[in-house]
Amino acid sequence: MPETAHKAGTDERAGRAGSAFHVTAGSAAAGPYALDIDPARAGWAHSSLRVLELEPGGTHTFGTGDSEWIVLPLNGGCTVTAEDAVEDAVFPLAGRASVFSGVTDFAYVPRDATVRIDSADGGRFALTGARCARRLPARYGPASGVPVELRGTGNCSRQVNNFGAAGVFEADRLIAVEVLTPGGNWSSFPPHKHDEERPGEESELEEIYYFEIAHAPDAPEGVPGIGYQRVSPSGHGRGTDVLAEVRGGDAVLIPDGWHGPSMAVPGHDMYYLNVMAGPGLDRAWLICDHPDHAWIRGSWEQQPVDPRLPLYTAPAVEGEAGQ
Repeated sequence: MPETAHKAGTDERAGRAGSAFHVTAGSAAAGPYALDIDPARAGWAHSSLRVLELEPGGTHTFGTGDSEWIVLPLNGGCTVTAEDAVEDAVFPLAGRASVFSGVTDFAYVPRDATVRIDSADGGRFALTGARCARRLPARYGPASGVPVELRGTGNCSRQVNNFGAAGVFEADRLIAVEVLTPGGNWSSFPPHKHDEERPGEESELEEIYYFEIAHAPDAPEGVPGIGYQRVSPSGHGRGTDVLAEVRGGDAVLIPDGWHGPSMAVPGHDMYYLNVMAGPGLDRAWLICDHPDHAWIRGSWEQQPVDPRLPLYTAPAVEGEAGQ
């Protein structure tokens, strides 16, 4: 399988400028985290994302504080232990070789807990978090239980792994999904927003996009894949306005605004992890399409889904691991 290119071209990336909303790889590293975005860093109230890197035999302990978290292997496997006053919850995660190779299992850990992550072989693990009120039980999420959705058609085709979607996996505030876009396609299109609370029509949600880019087999060694992310002002919030060239390990913060498209350049498949949370009492992903581009949905019925999709499907119950 192609490898992600987040480590390729590291020297070139060192001087690459980001912005308040475009967080380039390494610019928000802290301790064991290659990326550490919390509400204080983002300037908002709810959503968090950390990317933990562990060497073989590595271990990491953290307190969940006022947030709930999902530990999601990006590559490699680990054991997640959530300490409890009565009995610890222990979840061995088989993980996967890469985000482009398969669906993974995951672990949900509640607020006000101490969590330890151990990895015999090492790996990289996303910690998706959201401030919350309720303390729900720690739980294991099997890879076989992750709905894999194909969304859009033609060059708007993409794959969505709904591991932490509202209505799929219970949480108090956290919503998280993975999106895979074949090279040359656009996803997050038509542009949409969720920056107002309008009951039954739109949710107010802060969102983080975290990117990995597949290295094309025929591309020169060391040449990183790239993609592009657009966010345009909606008239609400901060007036967020971003047109970013994104590479593996980058993140884009979206407190408000029309977001999309996310563009995968030809030859390089794009992965992004979406982390969302907001103040609404109902945990729901309700969006409003940009009025200038909403018509594109009507054209999808006349086009086939990109035959490259799905890149993979969820495994059967046996095995549970993404391969």
